[in-house]
Amino acid sequence: ALLVLAGIASSLLARKFGAPLLLVFLLLGLLLGVDGPGGIRYDDTHFTYLVGALALAMILFDGGLRTQAKQVKGAVAPSMLLASVGVLATAALTAVAAHVFLDLSPLRALLLGTVLASTDAAAVFFLLRTGGLHLERRTASTLEIESGANDPVAVFLTIALTGWLAGSQGGGVAMLMVQVAWALIGGALFGYFGGRLIVVALNRLSLPSGLHPWLAMAGALAVFALANLVYASGYLAVYLAGIVVANRPVRARASVLSVQDAATWFAQLVMFLLLGLLATPSRLFDYLWPALGVAAFLMFVARPAAVALCLLPFRYRAGEIGFISWVGLRGAVGIFLASIPLLAKLPNAWLYFNVAFVVVLASLIVQGWSLARAAHWFG
Repeated sequence: ALLVLAGIASSLLARKFGAPLLLVFLLLGLLLGVDGPGGIRYDDTHFTYLVGALALAMILFDGGLRTQAKQVKGAVAPSMLLASVGVLATAALTAVAAHVFLDLSPLRALLLGTVLASTDAAAVFFLLRTGGLHLERRTASTLEIESGANDPVAVFLTIALTGWLAGSQGGGVAMLMVQVAWALIGGALFGYFGGRLIVVALNRLSLPSGLHPWLAMAGALAVFALANLVYASGYLAVYLAGIVVANRPVRARASVLSVQDAATWFAQLVMFLLLGLLATPSRLFDYLWPALGVAAFLMFVARPAAVALCLLPFRYRAGEIGFISWVGLRGAVGIFLASIPLLAKLPNAWLYFNVAFVVVLASLIVQGWSLARAAHWFG
């Protein structure tokens, strides 16, 4: 209870100083951890992974619930290209920086690049909606769809590369491509039909007024879990389920959105606090300068190159490409994915976690704090 109250109090400070609130939650976790004044000794990677997966599913469902089909028309194809080819290009380019700055082997460098390749849905959704910005429709839609849809590729590549390094991945590149294809197709099927079932349940079941939001939330998390059980992408499924619910007439929509908003805030707070508690600041300094080098390369070279490659064929303006490049925010997803090598007990697995943590801090400070100014500068 005190942790939640501290997180709520920190939101007042964040608003006063204009800091990205997610950064404040992460720093609060660091302060409460083993090296900070709080002195809480926490090292349960498995529990953090489970909570992070659950929180991210809730955040993606909320993002889908606020996506209207008429508002994203024309942005779906470029967003999906960014969420697939863009992730691969970003991972490959970032791997070059990881090889140079951290002296990693090509496969280990590619694993780190993949961990850092996807933008963070929580950070993008939150900062765009609380920054008071009224972006052009195509730009806003591209950013939101990309951040909601790019996690499946990053998750599956991270798991596959971790498996190869751990010696448990068979089948080679062909099997990996089949797995990624099924993840996307299966996730889309689960998301569409799961969303339709949630709509039918909301409209046909006669429930006490307070239960509709919990039916929607529990239904979405069930879709997420069932998709994962058959190796489809639960993250894509839960995001698409939210979009389906958002674009169908449903009973008690206002209460569903209100409770979902509160639950998403809580999910963000808990996820960032736990990730902050898991980190050890004294270890972060061991990789500080190389990690900052990787972060700078990611922000100023890898992300802009990948965005330009994907969006130029769709005739996006230079200002749109520049701003979308700058809003390639790294957040909890990067740290969350970096816990996969820890769970697999790879040699020197803490390197991925600590480098990812520094890169996320740098991204939230540099890109998150300057997002509003960048929107005006790029027009």
